[in-house]
Amino acid sequence: MLFCSFQFFAFFSIVFVLYWLIRWREARVWLLLVASYYFYASWSHWLALLIVVSTALDYVIARRIESSSSPRWRTFLLCTSLTANLGLLAYFKYANFFLRSVEQALAAAGATASLPVLKVILPIGISFYTFEAINYVVDVYLGKMKAERNLAHFMLFILFFPHLIAGPIVRARDFLPQIRRRKHWDWARLHLGMQYFIMGLFKKLAIADRMALFADPVFANPEQYNTGALWLGALAYTFQVYCDFSGYTDMALGAAHMLGYKLAQNFNMPYLSANISEFWRRWHISLSTWLRDYLFIPMGGSRFGRLKTVRNLLVTMTLGGLWHGANWPFVAFGFIQGCWLSSHLVFREFCKSRPAITTLLQSGPGTALRIAGTFVTFCCTLVIFRATSLHSGFVMLRNMATPREGIGTPLHNRSFWCLFAVIVIAHMLGQRNLWRTVMDHFPAPVRGFAYASVLTVALLLAPESDKAFVYFQF
Repeated sequence: MLFCSFQFFAFFSIVFVLYWLIRWREARVWLLLVASYYFYASWSHWLALLIVVSTALDYVIARRIESSSSPRWRTFLLCTSLTANLGLLAYFKYANFFLRSVEQALAAAGATASLPVLKVILPIGISFYTFEAINYVVDVYLGKMKAERNLAHFMLFILFFPHLIAGPIVRARDFLPQIRRRKHWDWARLHLGMQYFIMGLFKKLAIADRMALFADPVFANPEQYNTGALWLGALAYTFQVYCDFSGYTDMALGAAHMLGYKLAQNFNMPYLSANISEFWRRWHISLSTWLRDYLFIPMGGSRFGRLKTVRNLLVTMTLGGLWHGANWPFVAFGFIQGCWLSSHLVFREFCKSRPAITTLLQSGPGTALRIAGTFVTFCCTLVIFRATSLHSGFVMLRNMATPREGIGTPLHNRSFWCLFAVIVIAHMLGQRNLWRTVMDHFPAPVRGFAYASVLTVALLLAPESDKAFVYFQF
């Protein structure tokens, strides 16, 4: 049930009206819980049942962890929860990947093997709700929060439909208190939610889906295109994946606001980052902070010297790449990000004793150069991320680096640069906070007309073929 579909519009309209007509808090919780189950079950009833069972298991385990005074028993319960959650993730998402990898490794060693291919359906959003369940159980184990007593409340934390499919990854200690808080009708919050949703819809339909028209043919057959077309395809995918995922996040935040809930910010104009460390503080923030808090810091973080810090960065980012999917390009993408972060760490230490370099880099031209360099480098790493195979990705990068002949882009470049201009202007308005300043000065009818115009333009520019959100596959 895509957020940009008529089916979701009808579904959300019914839920929204019933939600605000009901006066009792617990009745609203059950309405959202039933609606969320239906939202997921509309794709697969069996996998929706799987979420309910795994969620109930985590609920029971967390209660037992909190009530137990035995360190060994608490550790055993924690390991049971981690094994169950990560086991389900590994089976559904990585089982065939590991079997294929073992088969290829044996073939490379000269041995022949024919391992079975498991017929499994990947549950949409399993990477997101698995991490949410883990953060809850770990936080209860560490004493950072109390175990939730109300099963319906805990299930709503996992199943809440705006963030169920593709995040943002919600922290239990942020969301559970909101369920207990009484909700009141608020026109200002409804207005904010509609702003988020329309902005996300425009990003998805008018920019991301149209950028896919440039990117998809190039990545399907990179050896056929000339250097200019390859760079255009890489840039198009860079904008597509950002507008697609941040557009989904905006719609999720908007839908949650309209129901009286606040989800965490997941993007903060990452393409204006001046270095890779800043970039990962702005891009997919809920995943970056989760990896930091539940993987990087428990491994030692940056507390035990440079070499161990580099090791922790490489392990964390490589596993972060694997989190995106069972594919070697994802693993390579994560490893490259770890190398890049480690290089930035070393360079930052190098500059500490050289204030002249620091002053030059922090000047206006130096900052502009750093932003451009960070953007172009990330664009190149996304070539590996998007490629169908490691070989295809490296071939495309090689052809981008050396001029070559070939066919041009399948569409006229003018539309690409028009969309590029829209993205640049939007970033300028957002960076200086001019959009809100300008819109707040207009009366409500003018703002309503502006929102209706943006929605109309998004629907007119949307390609004829519907495209699922990129992060649904992760």
